[in-house]
Amino acid sequence: MKKQKLAILGSTGSIGTQSLEIIRQHPDKFEVIALSANSNWKLLAEQVKEFNPEFTLIGDESHAKDLEKVCSGATLLSGKKHLPELASLENVDTVLNALVGYSGFDSTLAAIKAGKRVALANKESLVVGGEIITEELKKSNAELIPVDSEHSAMLQCLTGESLDNIEKIIITASGGPFRTFTKEQLQNVTVEQALNHPNWDMGAKITIDSSTMMNKGLEIIEAHWLFDIPVHKIQPVIHPQSIIHSMITFIDGSSKAQLGLPDMKVPIIYSLSYPERLDLDTPRMNWNEAQNLTFEPVDFDKFPCVRLAMESIETGGYAPAILNAANEVAVQRFLNKEIGYIHIPEIVEKSLANIDWNDSLNAETLKEIDKETRVFAKSIIK
Repeated sequence: MKKQKLAILGSTGSIGTQSLEIIRQHPDKFEVIALSANSNWKLLAEQVKEFNPEFTLIGDESHAKDLEKVCSGATLLSGKKHLPELASLENVDTVLNALVGYSGFDSTLAAIKAGKRVALANKESLVVGGEIITEELKKSNAELIPVDSEHSAMLQCLTGESLDNIEKIIITASGGPFRTFTKEQLQNVTVEQALNHPNWDMGAKITIDSSTMMNKGLEIIEAHWLFDIPVHKIQPVIHPQSIIHSMITFIDGSSKAQLGLPDMKVPIIYSLSYPERLDLDTPRMNWNEAQNLTFEPVDFDKFPCVRLAMESIETGGYAPAILNAANEVAVQRFLNKEIGYIHIPEIVEKSLANIDWNDSLNAETLKEIDKETRVFAKSIIK
């Protein structure tokens, strides 16, 4: 593979830092052109010194002068409004979008319009604007390669296969820290408990989403757009060991699964090297030991966020964007200890029921519906 020139959006987060670990292992395959962070300017400064990018962006403008004092040689941008500029730089081949939440949508869209390969770790881009993004993909020579472990698994299972032969996509979920909790026990969940994921080390927002299983709902929406598969053909299944990351069942009754120890560097490196593979220094499965792989159905009553997400894509239009905005607000309110854990799905459901838009779907109206939803979601359940 030719040397890839990269823009990494969200370089100080979990996905971003693991991506840079991969680049350290393969300096002959990757060159960092641009790095961005939201507020962690000290870590960003260390990354700039090590990787010497041409462009650096700090989202929190109050830290721009701090960064400027310690970084020289790179063009420094401040403010999230400049993120789409990094995503569409002429000398960038691949944009790794590891931004958190709706803020990643504009950058994904800009990169696609510029004909880039997008390694997408920002699932919200497709959740809020999947219809817009897929239409833009048809107009350009851009590529969209998933970074989520589940969607990377789907892509690997589908390589060499026809999408017409898919009978069902089985998307696995660990079940999070509350898999065995009763509905009554969920009423007393604390922030500290919800942030303690049994298998994965992730940022706070995605960890809470994993515990409510909203993350799985968002991933179902993402799979719908990535592979043009109706939601009724996507089935979530609890798999506590997180070894099988997704499976595909074909029309002849056979199935493919992609397996591996929980390690986000595996799907990250696949997204950057696809369709080739690069060696990766990471733990392997030990097949000399007995393995116990188990599966359970999802309890939609206990985890209503999955049902709400699946219903939103069936409703279509702005419903997924409302779902996403309400969830982002609810999760932050829970992290701030303003609301209880069980109020997260309540806020999402009430937002879906109370916000109605009939305008045509486009990037500008998406911003308006996102803004209105956030105001509403902040105002309920005091």
